[in-house]
Amino acid sequence: MKVFESTTKKIFFSSWVSLHQAESKKADVTQLQASHSHFGWGFLRPLRQWLDNLKVGDRLLAHRLCKFIPAQCPFERDVKLFGKTLFHIPPMCKLNPLYEEVVGLRFRAMCYLADECGEDISQYC
Repeated sequence: MKVFESTTKKIFFSSWVSLHQAESKKADVTQLQASHSHFGWGFLRPLRQWLDNLKVGDRLLAHRLCKFIPAQCPFERDVKLFGKTLFHIPPMCKLNPLYEEVVGLRFRAMCYLADECGEDISQYC
């Protein structure tokens, strides 16, 4: 079974929500995209599209992507003093305007390694 194909192509969105909810979600996405360009993130659109359209077709590239893109935010921490938690630093990766595209690229690389190459990807999870 191909993981990427089964998670993307075989999902029937209309069976989960009604048509009215789907239209309202589409309007929300359009509004969100407009807000990104309003805050100055519009100049990143070509880079976002390039990352989304990047195909992983090389085993070495896939391994490097899985190795260099972390599975979880490396900045999230609990600051402790004498065994007591003073404060918590929240994950800041989601502040990155390219976060979704980079995580999607890592997912595609892992799917390539699992589906096409037949490798064990548990080391990257």
